[in-house]
Amino acid sequence: MADPAALFAAFEATWPPLTREAFGPFTYRDGAGGGSRVSAATLEGAYTPETLAALEARFAADGRDALFQIRSGEEAFDAELATRGYRMFDPVACLIAPLETFPASDPKNGYACWPPVAIQREIWAEGGIGPERLAVMGRAPGPKCALLGRLGDTPAGSGFVAIHEGIAALHALETSAAHRRQGLARAMMALAADWARAQGANSLALQVTRANTGALALYSSLGMQEAGQYHYRTKPLSEVQ
Repeated sequence: MADPAALFAAFEATWPPLTREAFGPFTYRDGAGGGSRVSAATLEGAYTPETLAALEARFAADGRDALFQIRSGEEAFDAELATRGYRMFDPVACLIAPLETFPASDPKNGYACWPPVAIQREIWAEGGIGPERLAVMGRAPGPKCALLGRLGDTPAGSGFVAIHEGIAALHALETSAAHRRQGLARAMMALAADWARAQGANSLALQVTRANTGALALYSSLGMQEAGQYHYRTKPLSEVQ
């Protein structure tokens, strides 16, 4: 089981921002529209009101809302942001399990490929995963693959998996609306695990919002356990300036 630092390192490496730089005690990221995960700043050391104000000014200079990802152990920083009017959203659980936990996949349920084919892009687009997030996948180094899940002869699901230091991280798992609640997500988890085993990985990890209770129940039933957590805090640009 990965420690939280290794887990977060795998998530970062397999779902990378466009740019990342040290900014005082923070890491500052530009996700180029690829979502909160690749766009949030994180705290890496001791901060002061002055270093926090400097980072807020950097967000403002770039025309961006201030955005932070807050992880376990950062409660004091979280409280400071709250007093400054930052809004919390999207509590997330980070889950992981050894690959031997997952059953073998059935070839009729889909396959792994790279680059993604047109139908995979269409399924992602239906779920709101557009060009900016596809660009994140493109930036990720290999080994990586796009999963295509099938129900009978119908393409019905898509997902992205990449590996960092033995951890296969699953991102952007999406089932088309017409084919949900038919066991496809479970089947695609098996596809992801089989692909990861073939690449020499040792575990499969993912991130899921706590509001997605159905997904949390599915992953728990597959033997995945929580190994980290985070949430975001943000303040609109108009309130920072």
